[in-house]
Amino acid sequence: MKLPAFREIRQRFDAPFVEDIAGTAEGEVSRMIEETGLRAGSTVAVATGSRGIGNIAAIVKSVVAALAKAGLKPFVVPAMGSHGGATSEGQRRVLENYGIHEAATGCPIRSDIEPASLGETADGLPVYLDRNALGADHIVVVNRVKPHTDFKGSVGSGLMKMLAIGLGKQKGASYYHGAVFEYGFEHMISTVSQHVLDHAPVAFGLAIIENAYDQTAHLIGVPAGGLQQEERRLFQEAQRLMPRLPSDDIDILIVDEMGKNISGTGMDTNIIGRRMQNFETEPAIPRILRIIVRDLTPESEGNAVGIGLADFTTRRLVDKINHQYTYVNSITGMSPQKSRIPVFLDTDREVIEAAFSTIGMKPPGEGRAVRIRNTLSLGRVAVSEALSDELAGREDIEITDRRGPLEFDDQGTLAALPN
Repeated sequence: MKLPAFREIRQRFDAPFVEDIAGTAEGEVSRMIEETGLRAGSTVAVATGSRGIGNIAAIVKSVVAALAKAGLKPFVVPAMGSHGGATSEGQRRVLENYGIHEAATGCPIRSDIEPASLGETADGLPVYLDRNALGADHIVVVNRVKPHTDFKGSVGSGLMKMLAIGLGKQKGASYYHGAVFEYGFEHMISTVSQHVLDHAPVAFGLAIIENAYDQTAHLIGVPAGGLQQEERRLFQEAQRLMPRLPSDDIDILIVDEMGKNISGTGMDTNIIGRRMQNFETEPAIPRILRIIVRDLTPESEGNAVGIGLADFTTRRLVDKINHQYTYVNSITGMSPQKSRIPVFLDTDREVIEAAFSTIGMKPPGEGRAVRIRNTLSLGRVAVSEALSDELAGREDIEITDRRGPLEFDDQGTLAALPN
């Protein structure tokens, strides 16, 4: 089969970034300590655990350092719902994979998968909270604010979701994901997180916003009193800074790797234009006919939730799937469809040729194709020549001199994208 030649392009995104991660994080935490009146000697649970956040280990270390410097007694708790196989030790390992462990942070890590009950919302929704966090004098949540992969609204993943679902552990996460069918995601996140704010010792949050190049764009302390309103404002900035594919009409998207350290759904649904969620309509753009995903990141520990978003994959990826981790995560999230295994073939060459054979009457060599490393890395991508011709002249795109066919070795493995 004659596959298209590819050209490297560079996308230009508006990309503010924080130059001094440690200094900025410590400064924001110190400001919050002063504003909220935290007293020396108090214990503070630092809740964190979302995947794929750039500089997260350095940020958490800086949060802990600022708290300790003020005479407080910090410790870290995993706030990740059912992740890590829904076990206490599994969640501790997830944090370790992010570089968050006692030696690095300088404080204890306390992981307990069994939450405490915190009563009910006005709607009758039960509220659960990490036992260790609830037993602390204060709670500080550290998370990235970004559009959610399962729904569209005025709030997404962030501090509110971490309070409602992350700290609710598997028991809370499983219940809330089910409640979404009746109450809607935004209503559920808003009401449950507000109940936590009203009934648990939440002091403040540290909101992280990233730019399109996976860099830390903003670090902002948010006091508990105005957390919901401020997060909605920050969410608009996070949306503005989101990366995107170079075209809204694509025949073939080749994704070199998916994983939990990249997105909760392995591939960011806001990037690929597929949610596959029962209670949400599919995004209008981008329109992608076929998606190929080639591999699973080691950091995922076999959790391949989101593989069902693809049309084709490789035996290499399928052999890496930890079905227990994958199914616990997808069933808890009420989206078993995202764990369906698509068509898989032995080699990259077979998979790519099979995908191109399904794009209709158009010859494969004329296909509109894009190849990306993952859905976090969109600053530099490869596009087929048919698509590069259309992109010529756009101010936000630079077409480089790198050009050539897809290269495979004797085993049919696709050569890596150049650094």
